[in-house]
Amino acid sequence: MRFANCFLPAVLCFATFSFAVQSYYDIMERANDLYRKGKFSQAIILYQKAVDRGADPSAISFNIANSYYQMEKYPEAAAAYRKAVDYTNGSFAPAVFNMASVYFRLKQYPECIAAYHRALKLEPSNVSGWLYLGEAYSKVGDKVGALRAIEKAYELDKADISIVYQLSEANIALGDFDRAEAVVREGYAAHPEEVDFLVYLGDVFRLNKQYEESAASYREALGIKPDDVNVMYKLADVLVEDNKTFIAMDVLNSILQIKPGFSDAAIFLGNLAYDTKFLDRAESAYELAAKSGNPEAIYGFKNMAYDALAQKRNSEAQRLLLLAQKYYPNDQSLKADLLELGL
Repeated sequence: MRFANCFLPAVLCFATFSFAVQSYYDIMERANDLYRKGKFSQAIILYQKAVDRGADPSAISFNIANSYYQMEKYPEAAAAYRKAVDYTNGSFAPAVFNMASVYFRLKQYPECIAAYHRALKLEPSNVSGWLYLGEAYSKVGDKVGALRAIEKAYELDKADISIVYQLSEANIALGDFDRAEAVVREGYAAHPEEVDFLVYLGDVFRLNKQYEESAASYREALGIKPDDVNVMYKLADVLVEDNKTFIAMDVLNSILQIKPGFSDAAIFLGNLAYDTKFLDRAESAYELAAKSGNPEAIYGFKNMAYDALAQKRNSEAQRLLLLAQKYYPNDQSLKADLLELGL
């Protein structure tokens, strides 16, 4: 997320006609140089000296607040920002925005929200301010407030892809899946190169239990990036939720043809094959996962072995446990199971 903060030191602009003005101007310059070098504590001391010599107290308070902020001394920063705001009768937008940011850091969200509203009256086109306001509303559970703030940011900058995702999430939070879909579709129309929009749309449909639409969206993405194994995995997952297990198994098998080391896909395939009694396929999938070191393969082998024992096929159970031990020789549970079988 972009932030609406301004943490550069304020610079006083004036003519240097007298020794006194020259004096606090020089002090300010030295303080600003220390700030830029990250020497914030020393900068604060000089800023305080500068105000004693007649420097603008609003600029000094702002710079001191920025220094405290950089040192993560947020209560002190908040107090200094409030001074800067008061000195300028609330007209210095950077101070108000930064004060809001400090309230957020302090988890004082109602104060943060109020400060952002105050700042955005001064700079209503500040996109980052609206986004951060939306985040603050989310922290207090005000989903409507969050949506309105992010909608405003979206109106100001529809070209920002990240805002498209945030606005969609805000609509999902309120259960408005149709609006969430429309926002993503609009974003994809404006940015056809952003294939992830299609993937995200698949996620949105799946969340709303629209499994066929979800699978169609994933397939649309795969039409552009056919070897994207992560999208293929999502497709397999939603197919299982839609009770299309055998199609999902074919998708998982395709993943493993492209990337044999994708052990999670191998485990997924093994579990589906085991549940549907395709035991040879399950064993080969678990072994593929074992070759990649995925410990979940142990449970796959053991489940198959326990089934064999229940059917009094002890030699088959031993074979499966020994196969597992080949890949996991130090697993104590496998050793215990084999001991029980007399091996």
